[in-house]
Amino acid sequence: MAELHLSHPQPLEDSLVAPRTSVDGAAAHAAAGLRALEIANRALLEVVDRLDDADTAGPSLLPGWSRAHVLTHLARNADGLVNLLTWARTGVEHPMYPSEADRDADIVEGADRPAQLLDEDIRAAVERFTVAADALPADAWSAQITARQGVMQAQEIPWVRLREIWIHLVDLDVGTSLADVPDDQLEVLLISVVGPYQERTDVPSFSVVVELPDGTERTWHIGSASEDGGPPPVRGTTRAVLGWLTGRHDGHDLLGTLPELPGWM
Repeated sequence: MAELHLSHPQPLEDSLVAPRTSVDGAAAHAAAGLRALEIANRALLEVVDRLDDADTAGPSLLPGWSRAHVLTHLARNADGLVNLLTWARTGVEHPMYPSEADRDADIVEGADRPAQLLDEDIRAAVERFTVAADALPADAWSAQITARQGVMQAQEIPWVRLREIWIHLVDLDVGTSLADVPDDQLEVLLISVVGPYQERTDVPSFSVVVELPDGTERTWHIGSASEDGGPPPVRGTTRAVLGWLTGRHDGHDLLGTLPELPGWM
């Protein structure tokens, strides 16, 4: 499959340091996420457009899931996030999914479809998300909602979707990898992955030192790890660490002793 060559329609704001406690800060953070999401959406649609029935019926990198399962999940995830956007806009609770059982059943049912219907479903879901996000008033991006991962502000929804697309594009196993993620999206993706690890009780304590695309380094401490004790930190590039933390890379090119991690959410 041909390598993706993607460019940004405009520079991505430094959403990592922008103040997000104010309404304006939340709206700016969300706007940066939506611009980044344009790139991921284009990558997703380009990939889906090239898949035929044999491709979608083939196995993905996720155990027990075909590529059709992954694509159906991506479509239903978009719709689930639209529910959260509706919650933020109206103030009326709209969970992502009626239940985990309903979510799983929709994925299983939707996976038994030809490539053309999967393509149409993905495109329609992307459009529904885009319309819902564009319609959200600026002050609604600071609204508090509850996703499957816990309580968060609506401003994080575009970034959650961004992570979902890039990671599952890797899972499709059709030539797209974390190497296709634009450099200026990598740090925020890594933040969105490290955050849940820092809140889990089943994760061993360790530190990770990441070489960012601009050559600078950033350190995260997970569990009870700190600068003053514990094993030497795991070191590597942003893409390698991101792949390892999400279970999409075996970590062979990372330095240090790699702890055994639980399954990524």
